[in-house]
Amino acid sequence: MSIATFPTLPGQGWSVVKTPTFLTRVASHSSGREARLGLYAHALYGFELTFDGLDSSGANAGLQAQSLQTLMGFWLSCGGQLGTFLYADPTDNMANNQVIATGDGSTTAFTLGRTIGGYFEPVSYVTSISSVTISGVATTAYTLTAPNTIVFAAAPASGAPIAASFAYAFQCRFVEDHAEFENFMSGLWRAKSLKFRQVR
Repeated sequence: MSIATFPTLPGQGWSVVKTPTFLTRVASHSSGREARLGLYAHALYGFELTFDGLDSSGANAGLQAQSLQTLMGFWLSCGGQLGTFLYADPTDNMANNQVIATGDGSTTAFTLGRTIGGYFEPVSYVTSISSVTISGVATTAYTLTAPNTIVFAAAPASGAPIAASFAYAFQCRFVEDHAEFENFMSGLWRAKSLKFRQVR
């Protein structure tokens, strides 16, 4: 079963808000000391988009014809918070020759991830793989298991670096069960805030 992809529309505006979030339990003591427990191994990302122009009539050449219906229909098909979808962040959707692990001679399954500012984390959902190498040698002896795992036919040798080039998206759901679309001119609409967040 395939997951729908959030539509790319020319009427999307600025700004775009991207919010990585951790969940930490903090217990404060009377001595001033704290005990902290991180509940997320890696951050979950939230997004907020605006759409300055959406066409409802097909008469606006600069906007995708009936982009209002495209976006509203997509939101309706998700049922608000109920359904999930893939969002390919235009600034964060590709990894090139990314080292994902080092072989140990017995492990065959590896989670694909990417490095951001020196921090490595798993990607949410891999949409395609263009290459995989073991110790710099290309291989096709693997399968991709959704959402983000490759499984080799044979375990890579101990100490062998495993790298991949791939595209990915964030698997998300909408934050609210309502969405507001404003008709501000004949045939023209806008959505001032559309929020969604990554799910695991």
